[in-house]
Amino acid sequence: MDFSQTYEAFMHFHIAQRNGERKGRLQTRNFHAEKLFLENVWWLLKGNLDDLHPEYEIMDWRSRSYFADFAWLPEGGTTKWLIEIKGYNSHVRDMDRQGYCNELNRELFLQSLGYRIISFAYDDVANRGDVCVLLLRMLFSRYEPSSSHQPLVRLAETEIVRLASSQVKPVRPLDVKRHLNINYRSANRYLTNLVSNGWLKPIPGASGKRTIGYRLTQQAMNYFD
Repeated sequence: MDFSQTYEAFMHFHIAQRNGERKGRLQTRNFHAEKLFLENVWWLLKGNLDDLHPEYEIMDWRSRSYFADFAWLPEGGTTKWLIEIKGYNSHVRDMDRQGYCNELNRELFLQSLGYRIISFAYDDVANRGDVCVLLLRMLFSRYEPSSSHQPLVRLAETEIVRLASSQVKPVRPLDVKRHLNINYRSANRYLTNLVSNGWLKPIPGASGKRTIGYRLTQQAMNYFD
């Protein structure tokens, strides 16, 4: 099935499983931002909507119902994930001080219950889905490596991007060799692929003839701003 068919089946399944307010929210709420996230980000990352739960209800520290946009509870996974898509107006411009305090307290409380919180800006979901995909890939490869179905090459390159973003000096083939426990030739191949794909740029030595390392390109750095 394509995304549209999968999304319709996904929503119908969850509506059928619920009753009362939990069912009403799925039937009446405007799911524009949430659907955009699924189409622009999650579908590109996973190719399915498995183990996702829309409008996932949890009791907060005040014993009030809180509905996360999505919970991702992968079967056999070791981590529970909550995903929120936040618009600038409702979560920044129009939020008062008490609301801001409540949101931060709620996120901390949910983390104390064992959830990992993922928040995306609506603008990124709508206009920079590739950024969200990259960041999710990096995050999930850290916490859920055993459940990933990504090719090993992609996982290795993601880890190299993470390494390059975390250190001040240029990343070298030797750094990659040691970090991933691979041979020097494979390290060079991964670095070359990342240069070709626009993630890394070579740093020349004093003579200008020899590459001494690699840094993130401006395009890649923008993803971490």
